[in-house]
Amino acid sequence: MLKRVFVAPDPGLLRLRSATRSVLGIGLAVMVCGLTGHSLVAAIAGGLAALLALFTVTDTTVRGQMTTTALLPAVGFPVLAAAAVLHDHPLARNAVFVAVVGAGVYARRWGPRGHALGVFAFMTFFATQFLHTVPSQLPELCTAVTLALLASSTVRFAVWCYELRLPQVAVPVPPGARGLARTTTRQAIQATAGSTFALLVGQLLSEQRWYWAVGATWWIFVNTTSRGETLVRGFRRALGTVLGIGLGLVVAVPLHGALVPTIALVAVCVFGIFYTAAVSYTWMMLAVTLMAGLLYGLLGVLDPALLALRLAETGVGALGAALAVLLVLPVTTHATTDAWIQRALRCVHQCTAEAAARLAGSTTADPAPHVAELAPLLSRVRLSLAPLVHPLSPLRARKARARQVLSLLDDCAREVRGLASIAADPEASHDARLTAACQRVEAAVEALTTPRSTRHTAAAAVAVSQPPAAEPALVHLHGLERALAELSAPLRSSPRSPLVDA
Repeated sequence: MLKRVFVAPDPGLLRLRSATRSVLGIGLAVMVCGLTGHSLVAAIAGGLAALLALFTVTDTTVRGQMTTTALLPAVGFPVLAAAAVLHDHPLARNAVFVAVVGAGVYARRWGPRGHALGVFAFMTFFATQFLHTVPSQLPELCTAVTLALLASSTVRFAVWCYELRLPQVAVPVPPGARGLARTTTRQAIQATAGSTFALLVGQLLSEQRWYWAVGATWWIFVNTTSRGETLVRGFRRALGTVLGIGLGLVVAVPLHGALVPTIALVAVCVFGIFYTAAVSYTWMMLAVTLMAGLLYGLLGVLDPALLALRLAETGVGALGAALAVLLVLPVTTHATTDAWIQRALRCVHQCTAEAAARLAGSTTADPAPHVAELAPLLSRVRLSLAPLVHPLSPLRARKARARQVLSLLDDCAREVRGLASIAADPEASHDARLTAACQRVEAAVEALTTPRSTRHTAAAAVAVSQPPAAEPALVHLHGLERALAELSAPLRSSPRSPLVDA
């Protein structure tokens, strides 16, 4: 796990820049709340709002990010008011909380903006339970959240807006559908069912900290699209919580809420959350758990028994999520994986076609946007195949095939990037053999993306290894052909031995 986090590639140092900027933005938000006379509880609420704004708002454009950030209070304040008013009415509070969970997951159908607003709504309700908010605190909390969002937005959009110099990358979304065929609809129902279970069992464990179980169920569903992904995420969340609690016993409990060292360690945790989120959910959860322990220390309620209760509530939440994805309208890993792999392969073809057209002399052809789109698509493929390549997976043959698919897709991406860099050279010459090579790539992609029932008719089109070529563009095209040809074996497994279970 250490190697995965600290040796993982960080092109353009984006993870490092994001983590550093987030520490600065959240630090400024909390400082502004403190300097304006807000209480510790209000400062924590403001810091959480700033963290969510920086973490969840991922629109493809800076203008879109600014719009989504501006919309956060419009969603969060009504939820904050409802949660505060219902604080002493458990039945109504629980019903509204579960409804917020379902609506928050369903909002993912509207892409990154819906996802960000859904997360902010849920976490606003969650924070009111964490802070025991009552109606008399609403004015102060709303003011603190507003100031915090303004402060963090100043850092993000005015002081250090490095996204302005980056190419726009579309965030991949699941294929559209209607009714119960839509993944977000199914997951909204699953999350509602799982959260109901977590809420009921969590209250049996603790009348005060039951919301931890609901929070665990919610975050397990975030950024997953199939039952396999959800189960793996649940395992990683539980592992990260265990590690975080162990570290909390050593670090957070002995501090007894000492202000200066606690604030310094919270800043380290914030950095860890943003720096590790893209590469290791386990490490991110370790940082989240330790930060929660430090904040409870500031509030004067931290002790080892509280950390043990957090572990138990997390286990209940993970169980609720597992039961929901297995028993309630399951979204199969096979269907999800196949859809993402096909989209990645089509993107490879588009990159190749645009690069070939550019080398042929077209002034409008540009493979760069498709190359940028390929990276997040491959990330989605890796996430979808995570259940198979997990170290604890007992399906060795399928694990080997899944790893082969990931390796060959990475080879495709590397060859496509090389081809695009050559095409970007204005002095690159066009070789007549490029057209034939691109046609073979197109045929190979068609063979790999043809439905299983008709795939045998297109299988003959998959390319075979080509002789070495001196032309750099042809070298990359032939490498791409070889990778696509080798992909045909694991992707066209027999119906009795698919890559993943349906």
